[in-house]
Amino acid sequence: MSAASAKAPAARRPARMLLTALAVVVVLALLGAFGYWWFQTHERVDEEIDLPRSGEITYNPLYVLGLALREDGWTVNARQRLDPDEVELGARDTVVVLNDPRRLSRTDADALLLFVADGGHLVVRTPPRQGPAGEPMSLQAPLLEALDLEVHERSAGCVSLSVADESEHVEFCQGRRFDIGGIAPLHSWRDKDGDTVYARMPHGDGTVDVIADLDFVTNDSLDDGPHIVLARQLLAPNWKAGTAHLLYAAEMPSFWRWLAGRSWMAWLPLLLALLAWLWSRMQRFGAQLPPPIGERRSLLEHVVASGEHIYRYGYAHVLHGAVRAAFLARLRRRDPQAAALEGEAQAALIAERFKDTLAIGADEVRTALSTPTARDHAAFRSRIATLIRLRNQL
Repeated sequence: MSAASAKAPAARRPARMLLTALAVVVVLALLGAFGYWWFQTHERVDEEIDLPRSGEITYNPLYVLGLALREDGWTVNARQRLDPDEVELGARDTVVVLNDPRRLSRTDADALLLFVADGGHLVVRTPPRQGPAGEPMSLQAPLLEALDLEVHERSAGCVSLSVADESEHVEFCQGRRFDIGGIAPLHSWRDKDGDTVYARMPHGDGTVDVIADLDFVTNDSLDDGPHIVLARQLLAPNWKAGTAHLLYAAEMPSFWRWLAGRSWMAWLPLLLALLAWLWSRMQRFGAQLPPPIGERRSLLEHVVASGEHIYRYGYAHVLHGAVRAAFLARLRRRDPQAAALEGEAQAALIAERFKDTLAIGADEVRTALSTPTARDHAAFRSRIATLIRLRNQL
């Protein structure tokens, strides 16, 4: 190796290092420019997203009320039914019945009245416009009948609710009004037409609050100040003195509605897969095809085709022999004497037999019984026709 060739690689190294350094500088400059642009045009922000509800709050409309009471020191028992045999009601407990009072049986109504008479506090609403299944129901409820209350069929609009430092509210827009019987209420609230929308009545050692509607204590309504004040006044008689029993009607959507709204991530791919499978299995529709040729099963057609094949290949004598044998077989059954003869005698006797019907001579009979020469089409047809006519006349 010469000295010139050894210096060539050493001379290329500084140039390669210079290109590498220049590329690094360019990349860092681009990254710096991108970072400057990013931080000048973007900023970090906090965003709150309301997640779908899950758990008890999805079916318990008094869930928020229960949480608020627990935070305030109450013992809360939320359930869908009264179950007096399973859950004992204390003398200073409070029972809030959000359910339709028409759902309470006579036994439950008697148990609640006995509980109130011992010092309990009961909060109950008037029946809603429609029953649980969306159909009109009677206004009679055993509990309200026992309290001597008469529920009106109509509802007379909303009632104003004013609370200091809060915006104006209206309540009981859809609730049914009622009339109080012989019991003098401790407190009452009437609308502009004089119909009662709320009454607190004594019963034994306890009190019963009857109100036109309890929608202000449900989950989505307790964030308003007037609703909180009204709920606090409603629960005042036995405030923190015992357990709060919250009886609610479960607000469970129908299965199909829940499936359509919450489970589409599962059923939509399955539906698409089912449609794809049906598409792959379905019949394809293209141009109209001619109808398929039906199967030919006629025995006569097979016999004719077989005879034409045999005759075409020079076996006419076989066909003639078969027809002659068929004629002679029937002749033996009809005229054994003629069948036993041979030659001229047989031909003469057969001609004598058919002289009145066919007018055939002995020579013609003898010719028909003799085998035709090969490829003589006229003689073959004539002999076959004569034998068939003779056989059919036997």
